[in-house]
Amino acid sequence: MLADWIESRSADLVVLAGYMQLLSPEFVQRFPGRIVNVHPALLPSFPGLDAIGQALDHGVRVTGVTVHYVDEGTDTGPVILQRAVEVPANWGREELEKAVHEVEHEIYPEAIGMIARGEVRIGADNPRQVIVDQ
Repeated sequence: MLADWIESRSADLVVLAGYMQLLSPEFVQRFPGRIVNVHPALLPSFPGLDAIGQALDHGVRVTGVTVHYVDEGTDTGPVILQRAVEVPANWGREELEKAVHEVEHEIYPEAIGMIARGEVRIGADNPRQVIVDQ
């Protein structure tokens, strides 16, 4: 089982990237507050599959990228870091995907570094809140 393998390596953090499946509740509960993911939208807008297509279909002028903790829901975990991406009216999928991926490559390592330095924690009184100590 994957969870056993991860635990056998004493992993402090499970970092998902491009993982397009929901994790089982058992897996998530085994690593509480230790699983992170990156999503190509400003959550809670456009959760789930094809967030870029959803943004284009809605005609938004701003979308973005979210790094969040993973919980049992679909892109519903507490937000660690977000960054906006403007969407010019003449952009199609290719241009928006490129811009979003550039931001993903900037903020995902930034968020992981914040976690590694102990600057990020989930609020004790509000599990939806992420507190950043810098």
